[in-house]
Amino acid sequence: MHIRSLRLENFKRFTDLTIQDIPEQAKLVLLIGSNGSGKSSVFDAFQVFGTQSGKSNKALNVDVFKDPAVKTFKITADTFEYGSISNENYTSYHTEGINYGSFYGRTSFRQIPRLTRLALGSQNVQIERDSDRAASFIDRDERFENDLEHLFGKLLKEFFRSNDDKSEIKERIINPINEALFRIFNKSSDTVISLLEIIPPLEGKVAEINFKKGNSVFHYNYLSAGEKEVFNILLNLIARREYYQNTIYYFDEIDLHLNTALQYSFLKEIAENWIPADCQLWTASHSLGFIEYANKSERAVIVDFDDLNFDLPQVLVPEPKESKDVYEIAVGKEFLPSIFGEMNIFFVENNDRDYYALAGIDNTIFVSDNSRNNVYHKVRTSEFMGIVDRDYLSDSDIKEIRNHYPRLHLLEYYSIENYLYHPDNLEEYFLDLKKDFNKEQYVRDLISAKNQCKDGIIPSLSLKRTEYPYFGEPEYNGKSLQNRFKNKQENFAESQVIAGYLASDNFDDFYKVLPMKTYCTQLPQRQNIIKSDLAKTGWFKKQIQRILGNLKH
Repeated sequence: MHIRSLRLENFKRFTDLTIQDIPEQAKLVLLIGSNGSGKSSVFDAFQVFGTQSGKSNKALNVDVFKDPAVKTFKITADTFEYGSISNENYTSYHTEGINYGSFYGRTSFRQIPRLTRLALGSQNVQIERDSDRAASFIDRDERFENDLEHLFGKLLKEFFRSNDDKSEIKERIINPINEALFRIFNKSSDTVISLLEIIPPLEGKVAEINFKKGNSVFHYNYLSAGEKEVFNILLNLIARREYYQNTIYYFDEIDLHLNTALQYSFLKEIAENWIPADCQLWTASHSLGFIEYANKSERAVIVDFDDLNFDLPQVLVPEPKESKDVYEIAVGKEFLPSIFGEMNIFFVENNDRDYYALAGIDNTIFVSDNSRNNVYHKVRTSEFMGIVDRDYLSDSDIKEIRNHYPRLHLLEYYSIENYLYHPDNLEEYFLDLKKDFNKEQYVRDLISAKNQCKDGIIPSLSLKRTEYPYFGEPEYNGKSLQNRFKNKQENFAESQVIAGYLASDNFDDFYKVLPMKTYCTQLPQRQNIIKSDLAKTGWFKKQIQRILGNLKH
C-alpha cells in the first residue's frame, strides 16, 4: 500500500494538516523537523487506522483532540491502491481492502538494554494481530523479546516438522541478518559484527543471543546501543514481515545511537532490502545520514515539519530534490563556518537558494532563510554575508545600504526572476536549445505588459517601503536614512524616483524595479520553460558573480 496524501483535522498537534503530492513510486517518506514539531503525531494517526483493521483498541484511551472543546477529529488518507480511507472519532469509513496488516508501527522507545525473560510462553501475544503494540507513540515498545520468542517457536516447529537440516533452518534466519549487518557496518571481516547463535531461555537463564566480532564472542547485553538498535529492527522485521505485506510501515527515529555513516547505510538497508516491495515506510528523523539517503534516493521523499504554526491550517508537499535546506535540521546554521571552512557562506531569501546554487559559483555556499528581513538581521548581527532582492529601492537607496552594510549584497534588479527572465538570459537559453528568440520583440512585450500594470503598483510604493528593515537600528532614529523607510518625506521622495523608473519605457530604467515574479508571467516567451534551467546559463552565472563582488577566493 502507498499513500498519496494524508489529512489530520483537530488531531494531536494539528488543527488541519495536509501532506500531499507523494508520488506512487515513493517507498520511503521521511518526516524531518525539530523536536516537538509534530512528526510523531502523524504516526499516532496511523495507530488510529490500526484500530479499524482488527487490532486491539489501545489507542481509544489516548487523548487526541487538538482543541478539547471540539470533540471531533478526522483522519483521511488517499491511497493509490484503495482510494480514500478515513476515521472520524474511531469510526472508520471506506475501508475495503484494509485489514489488520495494513498498518504496522514502532515507537522510538524500543531498546531493551538487557534480556530479562527466563522462560518461553510467559507472554500471551498474537504476533499476527500485533497485540503487543504500544498505545501511542509516546509509549514504550516492548516487542523485542516477543520477537525472539516467536522466532524460537518458529525454529522449533521447522526442526520437528520439516526434513531440512538444522543448519539450513538456522541460516534462513541468521544469514539474512548477518548479510545486513555486513552492509550496514561496512567493516573488514575482522571487525564486523555477526550473529553467532540464538538459543532460547533455558534452566532459568535468559536467552543466549551471542555475537562474534573478530575472535571475540559476546552476549546481546554487551552490544553497543547502536548495535542493539540495528539488531532490534532487523529481528523485528524478520519475525513479523510475513504478516505485513501491502502495508504502511511507520517507525519513529530508527536512527537512534547511530553515527552519520551508519544512519545512511542503515536506512538504505531497511528501505531497499527489508521493507516488502508493495509497502511504504514512513519514518521521522533529524539525522544527517537519513536526510542524505532520502535526498539521493529516487524512491524517497522528504516532508519538512520545521518552524510551522500548526494552530493554523498547513499544507506540506515533498521537498524538491535539488533543495539543500533540508540539511539545516541536522546541521544548524551557526555551525556552517566550522564545517565549510574557508568557503563563502551567503544567506539568501526563501527558495532563491536553489537558483543561486545552480549557477555553480566556486567556493560558495548559499543557505536559505525565511525572508529578506531575516537575511538582513542575520548579516547585521553576525559575520555572515547575505543576498537580498532589490525590491522597490532607488539607486540612491542602494548606494547608502551598500555603504553602511558592506556584507549585505543587493540585487541590481527587483528579484532573482528579473535575472532568470532577462532578455539576455533568455537569448542564451534559447540559443543553446537552437530555438528562435526575438529579443527585440520580447522587450517590446515587456514594455507593453509593464504599462498595463504600473498604475496598480505606483500608488502603494511608499507603503511597501515601510516594510523594509534598513536603518532600523536605534543609532539611525530620526535621521534621514531611517526616514527613507518610514512614513516620512524622504520615503515619498524616493518613491517618486521609483515611480519615474516604472513610468519610463527605457528598459534599463523600468526593468530594475519591475516585479517579474508576479507580473508579465503570461508573456509567450516565458511559457513552457523549466525555471531552474534558466539558472544554468553562463550569463546568469556572470551576473551572480558580479553581485557577489570581491570575495575571498
